[in-house]
Amino acid sequence: MNEDLRAAVAAGVLPADDAFRELLQSIVDVARAIFGARASSIFLLDEATNELVFEAVSGEGAEDLVGRRFSSSTGVAGWVLAARQPLVLDEVQQDPRFAREAAESTGYVPDGLMAVPLLHDERALGVLEVLDRQSRFTLEEMELLGLFASQAAIALDLLQRAREAESALAGSGDLVVVARVAARLNEIGEETRPAAMRLLESLEEVLRAL
Repeated sequence: MNEDLRAAVAAGVLPADDAFRELLQSIVDVARAIFGARASSIFLLDEATNELVFEAVSGEGAEDLVGRRFSSSTGVAGWVLAARQPLVLDEVQQDPRFAREAAESTGYVPDGLMAVPLLHDERALGVLEVLDRQSRFTLEEMELLGLFASQAAIALDLLQRAREAESALAGSGDLVVVARVAARLNEIGEETRPAAMRLLESLEEVLRAL
């Protein structure tokens, strides 16, 4: 019950799922524009199914790729996720890590790409890719892409927490009440916040005993 309670608290203070999707979309849009790339995408690791999921896409494939899934070990993205290492490839299709069948299934086969893992608190959450540009990718640009990756990792972590909270609340009406209390904490003045936190801790003890 303790983990569910924490998820409920998160639901009370975190924005809706759509807010994080918008943030992720803005990251891939800006990354594609800055690098002059044909496409950019963010994948989220679904640990329950061990799959990578398209969470945001800009450029090629933006119309229908969001929500598509494939095995977390697939292709360049799978390698970057497992190795937790960035990768620059100017001739993707010549690299043994490239999964042509998976790429063809998306309707877009890239020639070159940069990919970086999205890491947060020692966890590999997903992968950020920038695909195809007029000039070759450089290692210096990898550092810039790393800045985008840091922002994307934070957004993915919050997105996961929000979804876990929604799942917990769906199974317990009592937790909805706790979530509402947690949400009001942001509106409480500093002088009354300690008392409010004690109330929340008391509710946690009651629910843990049920």
